[in-house]
Amino acid sequence: MITVQDMLDKKPEPRNLIGPDALTIEALAMLNEVNLSYLIVKEKDGNFRGIFCERDYCRNVVLKGKSSRETPVSEVMTTDLPVVETYDTVEHCMNLMAQSKTRYLLAYDDDGFAGVITIHDLLRQVIANRELVFDHSLAEELLNHDESGKVY
Repeated sequence: MITVQDMLDKKPEPRNLIGPDALTIEALAMLNEVNLSYLIVKEKDGNFRGIFCERDYCRNVVLKGKSSRETPVSEVMTTDLPVVETYDTVEHCMNLMAQSKTRYLLAYDDDGFAGVITIHDLLRQVIANRELVFDHSLAEELLNHDESGKVY
């Protein structure tokens, strides 16, 4: 079984880090620079504080009439995401993400914050391991039928 740790091991060292005191406009520029949908918000001492994502910007800045040039990331970031352990499975993550209606999960190990698991991380696992996810007999059956339902 593939675990959260397995997924984290395949991810590159995070370049998407920002401090909670950074302005939202700086966070937006960084999102563009790293070409990701979220930033990990950490204090200078390395303590994890939350994440800042595109949805935070839309909901907590634009819709609330705040200024990107005056609002610090700490005022608009997400802090209440579901948590998984590094030994949890991909299936557990998929279920938790679906139940929570979120795109991100926070991963923790014995030492604390270990990383972020995204919906894209899970999708990559499903695609890479499709033979473990999709029923071969169903796939064969679907491939051997035409649109009218005739079997070849």
